[in-house]
This record gives sequence, structure tokens and C-alpha cells, in this order.
Amino acid sequence: MSFAPRASRSYRSLFLSLVLLVAMLLSGCVSYDMGVNFKGLHQGTFVQHVQLGEQLTSFSGSEATQWLRSVERRARQLDGEAKRVSQQEVIVTIPFSNGEQLASKFNQFFHPNPKTTAQTDADLVSLSSQMRLNQNNLLLLQRNRLNLDVDLRALGVLSTEGRVVVDSGSLANLEFRLNTPWGARSVEKAAEAISPEVTQGQLVWKLQPGQINKIEAVFWLPEPLGIGAAVIALLMVGGFSLKYKRFPGTAEPTASSPITEGQ
Repeated sequence: MSFAPRASRSYRSLFLSLVLLVAMLLSGCVSYDMGVNFKGLHQGTFVQHVQLGEQLTSFSGSEATQWLRSVERRARQLDGEAKRVSQQEVIVTIPFSNGEQLASKFNQFFHPNPKTTAQTDADLVSLSSQMRLNQNNLLLLQRNRLNLDVDLRALGVLSTEGRVVVDSGSLANLEFRLNTPWGARSVEKAAEAISPEVTQGQLVWKLQPGQINKIEAVFWLPEPLGIGAAVIALLMVGGFSLKYKRFPGTAEPTASSPITEGQ
């Protein structure tokens, strides 16, 4: 009589029990808030606010500290700043001057060059992401279409049957924020697209660990060069009309001839 199937089931049950126990001990252990703030067409910041729970730092303090240091190191490599609020909390701010630079720095942060990244860098939270930003100039305005794919399947704990054992919010609370001067509109076309919430004029997406998250949004930004050219043109037209009592391109009014006496 073979006991292999029964032993296999026992090991599987023990493994799932340990996974659930760790999940409960580390519930909400990581708070990761990513935000993109557009102040204008040529000015903005990419902000990350990372906060680790006391359960995680006491359970695996050295790995957590090492990961926070890697976050700070990557930010400085991209001309950013890192403010250590406490041993468990850090705020990273990375500036960008246009949409192309934003996408480049965002992707470099999460996919750094191995040649310039220390071998000790750790990925406590595995964020496999890719950002794309398409921009179209329309004289006075610029239309921006942001696409962000975040693959968080590495955070899901699966059973042998392929079911997610740990639910989406038990290990990490992950959010992505988009803040623009005139607001933004979410576009949900892909099957993996998630819906945002509107908070204080921002769009806030709550990322779901264990699955692929697709974010797509459209927003408009004023075009300074186009607006400046329009203002100059209006001033020129106004000055011309005041001087010549007519608008450019219109015929000059003819003077009426005086009536002679005796006619």
C-alpha cells in the first residue's frame, strides 16, 4: 500500500497553511503609492511614497532596509531626490521636463541597467511595468495619451490548481495617481484595464497584485509656444486696427469728395 498521495496532500496542506499564516502576519505590510504630477507641458515630477509595516521590518528587517536603499539609489541615478521619513518610510521625487523623459525615467527606474545598478539591489515588491506616452500638438493644446502596464503576477501566491491563495490586498497596497492641470479621463478598452477613483481632482488606480493591470488615460496640456504666438498675433491685429481704423486684409475706406458751391 502506497502512502505517497496522502503524504503529498499533507505537504500541500501544510504549505498552504504556512502561506496563509505569513499572509496574515504581513497583512498590509507594504504601502506603495506612485504618482505622476504634470505642472505644465515642460514641468512635472514622478513621486513614489513607500511605507513598510512594522510586521515586515521585524519579520525581515535586513531585506526591507536593503530594498529601501535600492529605491533611493535608483532615484538618485535619475537626478531625483530621496527623503527618508523614517526607517520604514521613504519619499522619492524624480523630475521630468517632458512626456518622453517621463516615460524614459519611469521605465529606467523599474528596469535599471545591470551595469550601473549595484548587485545588492533587491526587489521586495516585484513591479514589472512599462509606460508609454503618445503626444499630439494641436496649436494651442497638446493631447496626451498615457498607457501603463503593470504586471503584478509575481505577487500572487498560487495553489497547485492555479487559484490565488493570497487575496489582492493582503500583502501590498499599491496605487498609481495621475494629477494634471485640467484633469484627465480614463480610457478602459483592454481586458485587464482597471477603473480609477477620482480623489481631489486626481485619478487614482488601485493596482491588483496577482494579475496584469492596464492603465490608460487621456489628458490635455496647454501649449506655451502656440498660446504665445496667438497672443502676439492678436496684439498685432489690435495695433493695426487702432492705427489704420481697419483690420488687416480689408479694403481701405475711400474718402468722400467735397461738394462744390453752385452745384
